[in-house]
Amino acid sequence: MQGIAASQPYVIALFLAWAGLLKLFSRRMRAQAGQTALARLTGPARAVPALRLAGVVELAVAAALLIPPVSPLDGVAAALVSAGFLAYLAYSAVAAPAASCGCLGAHSRPVNVRAFARAGLLLAASVLAIGAQPFPPVAALALAEAVILLALSAELDRHWLVPLRRLLVRLRSPLAVPAGRDVPLGASLHLLYRSPAYCSASAQLTSDVQDTWDEDDLRFVVFGARERTAVFAIPLHGHDPSAVRVALVAEPAPA
Repeated sequence: MQGIAASQPYVIALFLAWAGLLKLFSRRMRAQAGQTALARLTGPARAVPALRLAGVVELAVAAALLIPPVSPLDGVAAALVSAGFLAYLAYSAVAAPAASCGCLGAHSRPVNVRAFARAGLLLAASVLAIGAQPFPPVAALALAEAVILLALSAELDRHWLVPLRRLLVRLRSPLAVPAGRDVPLGASLHLLYRSPAYCSASAQLTSDVQDTWDEDDLRFVVFGARERTAVFAIPLHGHDPSAVRVALVAEPAPA
């Protein structure tokens, strides 16, 4: 138990130091301070000074947690800051539900459940830190808590969550229709309209879809094209627009 408590000051200090440095030195964050819930609480003119003051407090508490000797007052200070986070988030959710909290960076997302969970985890860690003694920390636990805090930080989603979602979309191809199932015409047309082949021939098209048929894992779609007919070959189970082909066939001369 002492090892668990001894790990908490390092986790809290890392988070508070990060938050404090951003508030003091991030120009983008200071520029958008007037759009956060802090501006509603303190007034737009005092938002930046309040942001800087919060950063100084966070850095001071982080330093107290890291500099020996270990004292219960360090954990108490961290608990008060964490409780202040929760109170501020509650105020933001009620008074400015569309505003961001401005806790860890400039972003436009309003306060959500993840922000409350992050503040709650910090408060729980701070309470544990009150009883910390000079024991060796549990490195694996501290690392796991730090990862959870980062995962709960919406400010970092663009660095890991968005790329991960893009990778999953590429791997799973959620819009692709499994082989052996009928492919809706709408899915084929969606692929067609995004293809270079359609863009190159669209200026010559004079009608909507006139005919369709499937053959050899291809769907052929026919359009009128002035004195010719445009025939597009669309892969039935592909999702690459560049794989679509087009042929312009001349209409037979009247007998």
